[in-house]
Amino acid sequence: MAHVYILRCADGGLYIGHTEDLRARIATHHAGEAALFTRKRRPVVLAYSEALPIRLAAAARERQTKRWTRAKKEALIAGDLQRLKRV
Repeated sequence: MAHVYILRCADGGLYIGHTEDLRARIATHHAGEAALFTRKRRPVVLAYSEALPIRLAAAARERQTKRWTRAKKEALIAGDLQRLKRV
């Protein structure tokens, strides 16, 4: 099982990634051993995750989500499907 995830950083920034081992990947972000973006913005909090059947699907979903506006990402995190469709 693969996952696409969104982290909320200490400075309010959002980081989007994908992985096959969500717990291990979050731990590497917390340890400052993952992306440079999150290393400089710790601590991070898991704001959203979505399970997908294969890594290829998770990578595609990550690319899609990264192109969204901040408002649309926040709607996804909040689980507000009506707002997600509007923005």
